[in-house]
Amino acid sequence: MTPSSNRARLRADWERPGSILGVLGATSGTLLRRSALAVVLALVATASSSSAPAAPAAAPTCTPRASPGYSARVLRALRSGRDVWGEELLRARGGPSYAGARRYLAPLFLARARTDPLTTTGAHYIPFGTPLGAQGAAAVALHVADGSEILADRADGPRLAVWAGSEPFGSCLARLTRSRLADGWLPILQTAYRDAGGAGHGQESFSLRERNTTTSYLLLDGPGRVVAGGRTLRLAAGPNRIAWPNRGAPRVVDAATYDAARAALEAYWQKRLAEGAVLEVPEPLVTNAERALLVQNLSLTWRYSTGNAYDEFSFPEGINNAEILAAYGHEEVARAILRTSLTRRPVPYPNWKMGEKLLGFAVEWRLSRDPAPLRGATPTLRRYVSTLGAQIDGSRSGLLDRERYSSDIPDQVYGLHSQAVVWQALRGIGDAWAATGRPALARRCRALATRLGNGLRTAVRASQRRLPDGSLFVPVNLLDDEDPYTALTATRPGSYWNLVMPYALASGLFAPGSAEARGIWRYMQTHGSRLLGMVRASAFALYKTPAFPVSGTDQVYGINVSRFLADNDEPDQLVLSLYGQLAHGMTPGTFVAGEGASVAPLRGAWHRSMYLPPNSTSNGAFLETLRLTLLHETRDRTGGPRGLELAPATPPAWLLPGKRIAVRAAPTSFGPLTYTLEASAGAVRATVEVPSRSKPRALSLRLFLPGGARIRAVALDGRPFSRFNPRTGTIDLSGLRGTLTLDVRHAPS
Repeated sequence: MTPSSNRARLRADWERPGSILGVLGATSGTLLRRSALAVVLALVATASSSSAPAAPAAAPTCTPRASPGYSARVLRALRSGRDVWGEELLRARGGPSYAGARRYLAPLFLARARTDPLTTTGAHYIPFGTPLGAQGAAAVALHVADGSEILADRADGPRLAVWAGSEPFGSCLARLTRSRLADGWLPILQTAYRDAGGAGHGQESFSLRERNTTTSYLLLDGPGRVVAGGRTLRLAAGPNRIAWPNRGAPRVVDAATYDAARAALEAYWQKRLAEGAVLEVPEPLVTNAERALLVQNLSLTWRYSTGNAYDEFSFPEGINNAEILAAYGHEEVARAILRTSLTRRPVPYPNWKMGEKLLGFAVEWRLSRDPAPLRGATPTLRRYVSTLGAQIDGSRSGLLDRERYSSDIPDQVYGLHSQAVVWQALRGIGDAWAATGRPALARRCRALATRLGNGLRTAVRASQRRLPDGSLFVPVNLLDDEDPYTALTATRPGSYWNLVMPYALASGLFAPGSAEARGIWRYMQTHGSRLLGMVRASAFALYKTPAFPVSGTDQVYGINVSRFLADNDEPDQLVLSLYGQLAHGMTPGTFVAGEGASVAPLRGAWHRSMYLPPNSTSNGAFLETLRLTLLHETRDRTGGPRGLELAPATPPAWLLPGKRIAVRAAPTSFGPLTYTLEASAGAVRATVEVPSRSKPRALSLRLFLPGGARIRAVALDGRPFSRFNPRTGTIDLSGLRGTLTLDVRHAPS
């Protein structure tokens, strides 16, 4: 069916007297900033004219199946050692884009637990909860994306089942309109469905904490019914508004009650997001994803996931989440996560956990310069340093003792990933203690870091292998017999190398731009490390016993890959990672990600699957990558902050005439950063408020201009300014202070 015929059919449903679509379309103001007619028609157009691979055109089944041609094309890409699709996007005119990335794979939609689908229908859910301060949401409602049910707290918890006519809402995927969030990002689920008789049904749902309970609200176009708590509400044609106290019985509410709850939810989240930094880019989909993921992570806080077996504090991932929320200006939540981390058991890899916690507190202090959280944690952190120091002092090699590789691999190893984190943490926490009046602790940390760093470099030199293609293989299992992997996802050890090696790469142990860093990066590029800029993995939890090249992705570990790419000035690869994850690392419209995701069709399904979504650290990978396109801090040889790079990796399309980029109150090691870029024909006006807490030794602004244009002239506060490089688009602002206004003229090269 063509997009136009779909739109005509939905318009007829819209105009049907009393339909929910008509009710939503008549709503305006703060309740809905965009008419529901536009929303639903946009949903239909997106589902019908998407550049993603098409599902079978006239599907005889309600569950679309992957075609042989699609499966073969995917497996060819997975068999290659190179990111062949990513390289196609890098060669495209204008570089990687969301539209370009999404055409390669079917969308993520399905969710799996350890052995079965995560929900009754297999569709993913979106967690909706109202956080109680910095500790996140104590109770959540899980809204299944196909509109079939709402679950209380857990996937196996009490549920509100939703029926459209005589069938479960959304039970036929071929007749379901792709779900989306209201206004593109609010935690309000919207979808539409056509039942077997041809009748159209719209649905909107959200949840709000009220009087010590979480209440879910549902606006449903009948006829149909909802069932929960032993009670069935039969719904007549037209709009029906339902309130369901989780674990209670549903009841009908009036329009005023529903509208007030919806408005309160929107006001709450507008306020919460305004408390942090603002990153504004001229691509609404990117902004919507950023906001939706922040909403999720401010609700999840220290939780790796919610509603399933991953509802727990996970190491090292929970510390990564704290670091990213601190970098987005949500310091109180970051501190709450760090405090929670101190209460968790040290097993199964105590050194890695201690290193991550030391590093997390060091990062939070560096960004906020508030000594109180560090002071409160110092007694515990001092014990960590004592424990780690005893191992380093007692080691002839300068390394820490062997410990378990990871939660999934029990091997006792000299793990480069975990030991590099400890090295990085000792340097960072030493700087923090030196600046907060604990010089003896600072000296001890720095001395230990020096000895551990020397030991690691010696072990790396003894273990690494230069390959015939010029790439460098550095084992994770130092001083053991770990050989280079021909294809990283062909074996379990190779797949895990690809997941944990980024912790060492982001630590700074391999100096940015060094022969070692370039060699390792070349190895990753040629041995199956990436797909569409995302981290590849064998995805054993999904495929169980995959036969190469069957594999998936695990973008949880993209956080540190992006940090490594930023440190090594790989802007195109950062943009590829941003769009690859936006297109295929999360669900379109609802922005939910799992720990891992299928790429090769799983059980023949066209829709792709995720493992135990939502995943807070997968969310963090996108947030970190976006921040790094707009702001990057450089480090000196001691690991201390050296300088700031502004807009170091923005897509050229963001500087087309009329576009605007803005960063407001973003925490940095030098103080909050604010800058704006406003593009017009042949020009960009930049306003930069140089952080004033401490002076960066280096400060630069980089303009990736559309169409390959080059800077021709720069004026600073109205006067000619000559410190710019036309080839790289970089303007050197080092040594300048205060508020700077730059007028940049450019022309095609």
